[in-house]
Amino acid sequence: MIILLVGLYFGLDLNTKVVQLVSRATPKKAEIIVDVSKDLYTMPKPFNNLAQGGEENDGMLAETVNLVSELSPNYIRLDHIYDFYNVVKKENGQLSFDFSKLDKEVEAILLTKAKPFLALSYMPPGFGSGTVDPPDNWNDWRILVKKTVEHYSGKNNKNIDNVYYEVWNEPDLFGSFKTYGKKNYLDMYRQSVLGASEATNVNQFKIGGPATTGLYKNWITDLLEFTKEENLRLDFISWHRYSLRVEDFNDDIKTLNKLAKKYPKLALKEKLITEWGFDPENHPGYDTHFGAIHMLASVIEMIDGIHKAFVFEIKDGKDPEGKTFWGRWGLLTHEDSGLQIKPRFSMMKWLNGLGDKRLELVGEGSFVKGIAAKDGVNIQIYLVNYDPKDSHFEAVPVVVKNLLPGEYQVVKEVFEGNKSQSQVSITNGTWIGQVVMEPNKAVRLTFKPI
Repeated sequence: MIILLVGLYFGLDLNTKVVQLVSRATPKKAEIIVDVSKDLYTMPKPFNNLAQGGEENDGMLAETVNLVSELSPNYIRLDHIYDFYNVVKKENGQLSFDFSKLDKEVEAILLTKAKPFLALSYMPPGFGSGTVDPPDNWNDWRILVKKTVEHYSGKNNKNIDNVYYEVWNEPDLFGSFKTYGKKNYLDMYRQSVLGASEATNVNQFKIGGPATTGLYKNWITDLLEFTKEENLRLDFISWHRYSLRVEDFNDDIKTLNKLAKKYPKLALKEKLITEWGFDPENHPGYDTHFGAIHMLASVIEMIDGIHKAFVFEIKDGKDPEGKTFWGRWGLLTHEDSGLQIKPRFSMMKWLNGLGDKRLELVGEGSFVKGIAAKDGVNIQIYLVNYDPKDSHFEAVPVVVKNLLPGEYQVVKEVFEGNKSQSQVSITNGTWIGQVVMEPNKAVRLTFKPI
């Protein structure tokens, strides 16, 4: 009897595990329901921020102004500001400053109607042993940061309000900094904040970090503890995220929410992903439709907890072999190739059409995700079927509830595909339909009252 009972127990346990494994392996199908009566709040739009990397040291943005303006960016991030643009020279122990070369990049940012987000990196010539090493004299760095803030945020200089200053770029990679030891990022953060705090007659600005290659809990907690102990400003937490798994963007938010239970002040800090994409290395998907679909799926994952996300990057550098498309990160090719628009650029324009009021959307599946909005009197539903294996096909039922009675034009747009429309009469407040979602496709439904 004991043997039978033990066998039964383990048999039941095994069956339970088998059921769990099967349920995990079987993707959940989407059944999208949008309730028009549930106007949640103003739609967050973290996605309309851009970043440009250090492809060339003679300026990257001037040629892109007209095209980038079409994306209506909020902020544009620029790094390499100290090692590329000859901002400072040190001769005979004296510092001299010339911001004219960097000014051209900042002026290009302003022409797009965006504001500058400046990563305070890397170390300028003459400050130390290398561009990714600490300076020989931290006082030089502190003065450099002070002069930078006074130049761009100063009321008698460029007079730009709400500039963001980010302390370094990927310190865990570029310089192999830690939060302890001889190459201690916290030393750099301290000196940067002290320098920024010494700036006089300036507009409001923000300063933060650590801009690491990922969201690392020890970096965040060490920075929080350090700034609390030394009473230093920390206006935002920043990190980078490159992942094919779009859920990682949401997992970062969950990690920060857990940390906020121990560090309540973290909840008051802005959360910024200052570079993002699906691969930190060159990848052919950056030149194709796949990159655009990853963008939409990622935005849906991050929209509830990220204040600003900076797509990396605006423009490709030159391919050493002269290719137009070479898997570089840009939304645009290099101007030598005619600044050709890539699908991710088009997706950003598509996303800019997202309405300002968020509506309740439930019923997402394992592959098909969505977001709903109200744009004036129009109702919008964005759906995306993201699959890195490019194989998942799904017919998705869609229900829109609590529409006002009347005639509607229903417009269905496939991203970079066909567009169709029909007229429907709503009498009971509900529209029921089905959307066929092919692998790595995005669809926008718009309900326009007639």
